[in-house]
Amino acid sequence: MSAESLFTQLPCEQGMSVIEFDGQRLSVPVGVSLAAALLHSGVRSCRRTPVSGSSRAPYCLMGVCFECLVEVDGVPNCQACLITVRNGMRVMSQHGARAVAPCATSGGRFDAC
Repeated sequence: MSAESLFTQLPCEQGMSVIEFDGQRLSVPVGVSLAAALLHSGVRSCRRTPVSGSSRAPYCLMGVCFECLVEVDGVPNCQACLITVRNGMRVMSQHGARAVAPCATSGGRFDAC
């Protein structure tokens, strides 16, 4: 099976933005999702599974599959497909499970805030 991307970048009239992914500076189109920007930049893996360590990448691009989890500006478990690129973002690939902090407004429980 070929590892070549099936995605083709359309012309970007809004300009380009600079983000950082795993310490590497990437020039990406303004106004697209972070997942689309990573795919456009040639990133083929944005996380590793907690159980087997297998590589994962954006799949559904609509927030259903959770394969595109990354750390954005120090916040883990962010779905890259639901985040719009902004200049200066610092994105790290996510390796394994991340801890979930208790919600401050829920008395320390782990439910939604």
